Amino acid sequence: MSNAAAPVTEASGRPDGPAHVAIIMDGNGRWAAARGLPRAEGHRRGVDALRRVVSACPELGIRHLTIYSFSSENWSRPASEIGDLFGLLRRFIRNDLATLHRDGVRVRVIGERTGLEADICALLSEAEELTRHNTKLTLVVAFNYGSRQEIARAAQQLAREVAEGKRDVASIDAEAISSHLDTPDIPDPDLIIRTSGEQRLSNFLMWQAAYSELVFVPIHWPDFDKAALEGAIAEFGRRERRFGGLVAKTAS
Repeated sequence: MSNAAAPVTEASGRPDGPAHVAIIMDGNGRWAAARGLPRAEGHRRGVDALRRVVSACPELGIRHLTIYSFSSENWSRPASEIGDLFGLLRRFIRNDLATLHRDGVRVRVIGERTGLEADICALLSEAEELTRHNTKLTLVVAFNYGSRQEIARAAQQLAREVAEGKRDVASIDAEAISSHLDTPDIPDPDLIIRTSGEQRLSNFLMWQAAYSELVFVPIHWPDFDKAALEGAIAEFGRRERRFGGLVAKTAS
């Protein structure tokens, strides 16, 4: 695990580059504070960064992009900030959904929807249904998501299946757990990027990240762009991925 240095473009378009990139979009508030702006402006500029990254993914060979949009721990933030975040989600879907659909982006939403406001649930469902047949890029939005909660839900479902006589305890293995997570139709991420310099997963895709490469970049999310993404991909390309055995890939 290391920080990505200055953006490098040498890994762009490599056939052995990451097909699935997941991003912890961190640092919106700190970006705003450093400029004397309200936190809401940092979140708004973060949406601009997301648009840039989504646009860059197909060119860089990325087929799946997962973003940590709102974590289950974010409910502890001030009510005004939560309201701003939900407002941004509403505007993003209403303003950008047609463009995403036109550009062949499929939207998938993971996380817990129970307890969310009805209009938010309707917008999330609308985005998934409209784009369900698109194939250029899958944008996975982790909203009201927590990895521990996801694993607990999977365990509860498996326990119910055992109690109902639909499953034998001995059949519960890693594959069974994976199939009951929120992402059974999505490959595990090859690369997980976290912005703003923090170096932890923060309850994000902990099961799916078992063999992901982790890259931490010092810039705040609103400043993240295609060049920064290329720099992270270049770092990924320099890694030797052994998966517990011999070298699976050596960067040239």
